[in-house]
Amino acid sequence: MNKLAKIYDQVVRRDPNEPEFHQAVKEVLESLEPVAEKYPQFLEAGIFERIVEPERTIIFRIPWVTDKGEVAVNRGYRVQFNSAIGPYKGGVRFHPSVNLSIIKFLGFEQTFKNSLTGLPMGGGKGGTDFDPKGKSDGEIMRFCQSFMIELSKHIGPDTDVPAGDIGVGAREIGYMYGMYKRLRNEFTGVLTGKGLTYGGSLGRTQATGYGVCYFMEEAVRTIKGRSFNGSTVIISGSGNVATYAADKALQLGSKVVAMSDSSGYIYDENGIDLATVKKIKEVERKRISEYVKYHPEARYTDGCSGIWTVKCDIALPCATQNELNGDSARALVKNGCWAVGEGANMPCTPEAVEIFLENKLVYAPGKASNAGGVACSGLEMSQNSLRLSWTFEEVDQKLKDIMVNIYKTASAAAKEFGHENNLVVGANIAGFMKVANAMLAHGVSY
Repeated sequence: MNKLAKIYDQVVRRDPNEPEFHQAVKEVLESLEPVAEKYPQFLEAGIFERIVEPERTIIFRIPWVTDKGEVAVNRGYRVQFNSAIGPYKGGVRFHPSVNLSIIKFLGFEQTFKNSLTGLPMGGGKGGTDFDPKGKSDGEIMRFCQSFMIELSKHIGPDTDVPAGDIGVGAREIGYMYGMYKRLRNEFTGVLTGKGLTYGGSLGRTQATGYGVCYFMEEAVRTIKGRSFNGSTVIISGSGNVATYAADKALQLGSKVVAMSDSSGYIYDENGIDLATVKKIKEVERKRISEYVKYHPEARYTDGCSGIWTVKCDIALPCATQNELNGDSARALVKNGCWAVGEGANMPCTPEAVEIFLENKLVYAPGKASNAGGVACSGLEMSQNSLRLSWTFEEVDQKLKDIMVNIYKTASAAAKEFGHENNLVVGANIAGFMKVANAMLAHGVSY
């Protein structure tokens, strides 16, 4: 990282307490070194310096009232990172771990992810340190309404279109949309992930999980001549992304043998019964350890990181950032794993990624392989603008086409710059080029 090293150092000096953001920036800039060599106009126009700095960062307080009548206060964020190719687009996360570093890293990654979809969407991300676990529907509603009172000042269908993320599902989107509509007195496609009765898209719930599998199926077929069919798969997480990744993996003929949550993981050598997982997580809202009550032949183990010791062909980390470290990567390689596709955002540490690439695994970075969610959000935006709705089959086919095209685009970019089959380099370069050329066209004032 020669030409771009100074830019990374400047990022660290300017914001020294943002490790997740530093990690994301370093990974991208390292990939972009050959681009800086080939296209000096990007350096001359300060594109690299500008692309690592958000256009706008909004931080605000969120006061709300508990069921006991007590006033609570949380902190909210919206980072509008880059609008060179379209309105800011990216999820809102409700989780106690949320801080500015995490939101900036997610917004930065979102910029390239959205670019890769081919849809006109810029990059942004938002969230709060509010923890929805254990809260009543009334508390969730009052919090979402307070959150939206401030957020509504900064978003709009042609400005910034948030969506759901960890801790934000259909319930939360509904409460936020209701408050936005009341505040602005307009019915627009300002949020995605909406309910089907008020502008949502069929297929959005499944999109991220399905998209991971569509991407990986194309990648492993092209690079390894292999398939999900007949393969053994492990999937970290048991939320929306993990559940529908498992669903599509099963449809493609694989056997999913392990899933997890933040408390531990389950292993079922006969294959995970996905209906049971959905019942536990979506209906009962309980821990995944409950699975063994329904399937006593399965095994539950405390500690979610142990899932990577389970023998598999394909691993899909779908939980959270930096969940899969170097030791876990070595365990996967030792046990014969030959493909890893990120369903979460940056779930693999830099050491883990290096191990996967050294051992010639098919490794897909999240900005490429988990772009299905935002791709379908873009399709929801299109349907809202056109005042129509597409069938599930239409949306699913468009999603599959987008994910296959993301693989082909990333693969072609990697090959062009001398890193054939390195999808990290390919995704970073392909995502960057579209945004950078738009920024160049807009002039330095942008």
